[in-house]
Amino acid sequence: MELLYFTVMAVVLYFVSDWVVDRIEHAAGRRFEHRTLLFFAVILALGTVAFWLIRTLPG
Repeated sequence: MELLYFTVMAVVLYFVSDWVVDRIEHAAGRRFEHRTLLFFAVILALGTVAFWLIRTLPG
């Protein structure tokens, strides 16, 4: 069951990270040249917290 949680969370994190990067770019008023690095930083931070929560909360 834990594998299902991780898989669903990975898909959710992908879309949330893309949305966050779009919001940051919109606030800056331009597209970033190295947006993949920003995307990586966002998904790494969110993923670390989300996967830690999955490992600790259920039991």
